[in-house]
Amino acid sequence: MINITKPFLPDMKEYIEYLEGIWEREWLTNNGPLVNDLELKLKEFLQVKHMLYLGNGTIALQIAIKALGLKNEIITTPFSYVATTTSIIWENCKPVFADIDPKTLNVDADKIEALITPETTGILLTHVYGNPCDVEKIDQIAQKHGLKVIYDGAHAFAVKYKGRSIFDYGDISTTSFHATKLFHTIEGGAVFTKEASILRKMSLLRNFGHSGNEQFEEPGINGKNSEFHAAMGLVNLKKTDQILASRKRQSLYYDQVIATVRVTRPEIHKDSEWNYSYYPVIFESEEELKKAVVMLNSHWIYPRRYFYPSLSTLPYLEHQPCPISEDISKRVLCLPMYHTLRQEDIEYIGRLLLRAQNN
Repeated sequence: MINITKPFLPDMKEYIEYLEGIWEREWLTNNGPLVNDLELKLKEFLQVKHMLYLGNGTIALQIAIKALGLKNEIITTPFSYVATTTSIIWENCKPVFADIDPKTLNVDADKIEALITPETTGILLTHVYGNPCDVEKIDQIAQKHGLKVIYDGAHAFAVKYKGRSIFDYGDISTTSFHATKLFHTIEGGAVFTKEASILRKMSLLRNFGHSGNEQFEEPGINGKNSEFHAAMGLVNLKKTDQILASRKRQSLYYDQVIATVRVTRPEIHKDSEWNYSYYPVIFESEEELKKAVVMLNSHWIYPRRYFYPSLSTLPYLEHQPCPISEDISKRVLCLPMYHTLRQEDIEYIGRLLLRAQNN
């Protein structure tokens, strides 16, 4: 069976060495030494100024919204995982959807300004599949209108734009370290900022608002992570360059194998160093996509319709038409991609896709 992904698992002995230290210290959570070590090593690896390690990528978005004091309307993308939208709703704000660019699948920055109203307080956009948004144009719009910018970089670990970490952009950037990501801590996430004052506020929000044992400054929540999760991150971080190289090889090999299949690929920003975190393909029609899925599933191969449906069609929201997102979401499919996927597996997937289109 070939699933859409498999978590990368390091050598168990390396992980157990960290566990033995946890047992010796009896310090399991609450900003322990491994959490601090992971934060320091991630800042060095990613070349970012400030970051906080959190329980997951969704709590990262919620803390970011809260830390910037966003209220009322937030302009966002309809083409992302549902957590991007529900985090806005959870913080009692209204998502306002800007349609996407059909080539990059990121929000079309030229469509943002027309959606700004007196109720707009921020912009929250996703670097879709790790492909950088038009950060410069978005920053110009935000500065012109006095808006805050959050980037959901759940897929963007190790991505660079013009030589800088993509997490360096926006007022706050977030990411996910979920087990399905190319770098993971089983469960986990992070927030990034260049501003020390924002960092301090997010640090308070992460830990119930504690500013001392018996002092509380903010109405915070439990956004912390444990020593066990940090241990997995510390072991996996040593393998990240290897994982990134493997993803790139697989992606380039997919390009060769599916060259004659009637699909297109998203256009990756020319000034970026991409991480090859996913392998999405866009079919000519939803019917062709469904035929491909049936064919692959019948041979125990399980791709994913990612992202589907368009978030603009969620049943608990008033529909805001986003025709490009709603069209693309019906035709996009992520093919299997993980560290141990073999060339022969990719060849097999390619043959089945061709067979589905020729039947």
